[in-house]
Amino acid sequence: MARGRVSLQERVRRRTRAGLVARSAERELFRGNFDTTPEDGRHRFLFHVHGTAGVGKTRLVREFEHLAGEQGALTAYVNETSGSVPEVLESVCRQFASGGHRLKDLERMLATHRERRHEAETAALAALDPAPDGTPSTGGMALARAGLAGLGLVPGVAPFAAVLDPAQLAHGADRLRSVLAARFRSHEDVRLVLDPASVLTPVLADELEAVAADVPWIVLLLDTYERTGPFLDAWLHDLLTTDRYGALPDTVVVVTAGQHPADPARWGTFADFMTSLPLQPFTEAEARGLLAERGVTAEPVVAEALRLTGGLPVLLSTIAGTRPAGPEDVTDPSATAVERFLKWEQDPGRRFAALAGALPRLLDADVFAVAADCDRDRAEELYAWVETLPFADRLGGRLRYHDIVRAPMLRLQRGRSPRGWADGHGRLAHAFGRWREQTESGRDTGTLWLDDTWCELRLGELYHRLCADDRAAVSDTLQDLVEACDQGEAVAGRWIRVLEDAGRDAGVPGVIAWGDRLARALASGGTHAVLDSLLHWAGHTAPPVRRGDHGPSTAPGGAVPAGTGFLGAPVGAGPMPWDEDRDVAGEPADTDWMSQEQARLMTPADITLPAPLLARIHRDRALAHAARGDHTTAVTELSWALALTPDDPRTLALRGEYLRALGRHAEAAGDLERATADDPADAYAWASLGATRLTLGHPEGARTALDHALALKPDYTWALVRRARVARELGDPEGRLAALDRAVAAEPGSAWAHCERGDALRAAGRDREALAAYDRALALDPGYASAYASRGVARHRLGHLDEALADLDRALELNPSYAWARERRDAVVRDRDG
Repeated sequence: MARGRVSLQERVRRRTRAGLVARSAERELFRGNFDTTPEDGRHRFLFHVHGTAGVGKTRLVREFEHLAGEQGALTAYVNETSGSVPEVLESVCRQFASGGHRLKDLERMLATHRERRHEAETAALAALDPAPDGTPSTGGMALARAGLAGLGLVPGVAPFAAVLDPAQLAHGADRLRSVLAARFRSHEDVRLVLDPASVLTPVLADELEAVAADVPWIVLLLDTYERTGPFLDAWLHDLLTTDRYGALPDTVVVVTAGQHPADPARWGTFADFMTSLPLQPFTEAEARGLLAERGVTAEPVVAEALRLTGGLPVLLSTIAGTRPAGPEDVTDPSATAVERFLKWEQDPGRRFAALAGALPRLLDADVFAVAADCDRDRAEELYAWVETLPFADRLGGRLRYHDIVRAPMLRLQRGRSPRGWADGHGRLAHAFGRWREQTESGRDTGTLWLDDTWCELRLGELYHRLCADDRAAVSDTLQDLVEACDQGEAVAGRWIRVLEDAGRDAGVPGVIAWGDRLARALASGGTHAVLDSLLHWAGHTAPPVRRGDHGPSTAPGGAVPAGTGFLGAPVGAGPMPWDEDRDVAGEPADTDWMSQEQARLMTPADITLPAPLLARIHRDRALAHAARGDHTTAVTELSWALALTPDDPRTLALRGEYLRALGRHAEAAGDLERATADDPADAYAWASLGATRLTLGHPEGARTALDHALALKPDYTWALVRRARVARELGDPEGRLAALDRAVAAEPGSAWAHCERGDALRAAGRDREALAAYDRALALDPGYASAYASRGVARHRLGHLDEALADLDRALELNPSYAWARERRDAVVRDRDG
């Protein structure tokens, strides 16, 4: 073969890259970047490709990957099939290994992360607090959710971190800290579970530094950034612009590609080191080049193709792939978009299959078989053909039709055959429901929300029910949404998107309204704004809070302050441990994000929300306020819940506990008496009633109530500590210490229980044993002011004056208004100086 002549095989390879001929400027800019050194001011470390769906972003990114490979770069391509930073790093490891470069340390750390996450999940679920009927209690479920929802999510660890923060949720913090302390002996293991990026990314940086010695360039390509950016963007910014994760080799180049431009607030200062590549539909010349590469050159055909596609590469590729012989093969501009894509496919079975494949949002062989409504063999044959269609984008092992193609296909089917449309979606809804039920078999319902497979099946079921105009579908979706808000903004967003998608695809204005307005609420104020919005649109808004008023008992009116975004308070885990010297100060509630008049004008379709759902929203809002320390608003929310579901014992128990936290003990006792009468098996209500009676000066009644709680739940740490205080009031030091021995045995990770036990030992004159208890409390919680003060007193009594003074100084440093500690310190100073 003559030198320089291109082989047939090379021609074939070039043809497979057709469609990039129009992006010559972008290609050359990227390729030329490898001709500049990192020291050169023209060199760029980040390229961000962005543009509307169908404009060819993925094709260009794949071309960039090819160009980088030609320069000897080690490359890794990641898209939305990776759903977290650890999953992204796993994908990078696999691809680098296939390129001959193992990241062994990172692989080992990722394996450890998976193991620790599984262990933490098991430990969190073990913390479930079973009710007498054997089902998990609301509080245990909320505690497990709060922990598990944060595992491995970036940036999704905030809900779990909030539970672990004693300033926000002291009791939940104690319980989860004890679980993790018992499970993980290493602080590094805890970080690996709660914030994996902070542990894994420095290992990545070290590995890349080592790899850089063997390859000229390292190129990471992050596609579908509109989906991965929410968890990758902040991480990537820190990785590239800060020293948080260590130093990267300067031969790393990153490519991101999504529908939106880079966030200027985050990337504005990086502008001199990055290149933004906005993609527009092809110009006429570019479109002609693509068609010519596909063998479409006849001028009448080209002209018609240009007219029909508007220059969008996906449409050009679809038409070019059919090889139209003449203008008569190109549809009229008024023809439906579906005819544009399928005009030249003569097999009616295939045409039907292509249309059926548009019904689901995502396709696999099982879903397609239901959509196409044919036998398995025929479905396999047709699905294999659908996989070859240029508008069927592959996502892992599944397919997704490009929006530009799918939308007109849906409109065609909906308009051509409304009954066929409803039947198709009905079949799919039934299939997704059946598959969902199979995943639920034998499992605890509280864990299902943490299972992405279950979530996808449930969302698929709801989507198709909504499209089929199932009248109960909207209410069911909204009820699910309230539960989804407990899981955090990411999960709530998925349930809102199913309303948006179904409303748009089925053309149902009411569903569109729900989806659009709830999405706005989520963007404006998170999950608390979503719950606020549901109440507004149901016409159930609450009045301003008044001191001493439980809230309304009749029709609502006025506005209620918005809650916090955290909805995972451990409802059934026991009363909040508001120790006298450890009360947590609350923050003022935000004002509502939407006026009542605005809400009235924006009311979606006439769909009535059931009273239990509205009551559940009020309870969730109450938990959110309580987690912030705003028990006044929490009481009002619970009063609204009781107006909707009168005499609900769980709501009464919560309101009673929050009234107790507010110091309104007589009112608290009334609610708690009713709660225990209606549900004698509620240990939470009995424990709170016992604490309330003790404060009211009725230690005998307190003992009775707490004994009820402990009979129901013998290892109830909160109740055991309160039972010890009752014993103290009744002059029973042995009973006091026995209760506290049980408390620390039941929950060895509870700093509060160890400190209380130290106080009991000190009261019994066993100061050296008391010191050991205080030491344990402070090892578990180094910021525990009360433990420092008590240990200082014990040391004073033992004659260790300097150590006592140091402890009391630390207590006052942590809590400058701690009067008891200041008195004890003065006593130490007098003894030392006297």
